[in-house]
Amino acid sequence: MLVIHCPYCGDRPELEFSHGGQAHVIRPKDPSQATDAQWAEFLYLRKNTRGLFAERWRHVRGCGRFFNAIRDTTTDQFVVTYRAGEQPPASVVGGAL
Repeated sequence: MLVIHCPYCGDRPELEFSHGGQAHVIRPKDPSQATDAQWAEFLYLRKNTRGLFAERWRHVRGCGRFFNAIRDTTTDQFVVTYRAGEQPPASVVGGAL
């Protein structure tokens, strides 16, 4: 079983977590002025990176909080996890963002 490190609770089994998609997706600053194309990009267009990728996760069956992780999509290995609102460690970012 895969073990994921929750930055709030520690190491827990993967069954307690839910994947939330790409991390660090920025909402349009003025939603009422956004074009249809800008909304479509925000809502639907995501990177599909092979290798290191920044993702958003939620500890559903634990603290319930969201957090971010850098995960290698080719090996399914979590390189680092960090709290929502924080930037990832510069030493592991590379092409993840």
